Amino acid sequence: MTFPAWHGKHYVTLAELLVRLGGFGLDLTRRVEFDEIVDPRCVEMERRSADAGMDTLTLLSLTTPFLQLIDVEARGFAEDKPVLVLTEFDSSLWDVRAVDERVLSELRHHYPGAKDL
Repeated sequence: MTFPAWHGKHYVTLAELLVRLGGFGLDLTRRVEFDEIVDPRCVEMERRSADAGMDTLTLLSLTTPFLQLIDVEARGFAEDKPVLVLTEFDSSLWDVRAVDERVLSELRHHYPGAKDL
């Protein structure tokens, strides 16, 4: 699915998406890649992603408070298989791919105007 990253003056952050996913993504291993480094926290996220990845709470701690990203892909793995991919394009769109339809349904509920990819 895809939806605008901006809802009026509100920017949907990676941290907000992680919180919206709640328990679904809590036990995933996270890896993050950036096309553009916009904040020193991005460097730390890439460093932690380079090894075995990081847990969701670590990623959440590195993305709050407010962090607007440009061109990032945050992947969630369960047993080394990708199950969730959050991709942000140019601070304007989020694409979400998930193996669990409940994740997409939950995000559709919170972000009106979301469309299938």
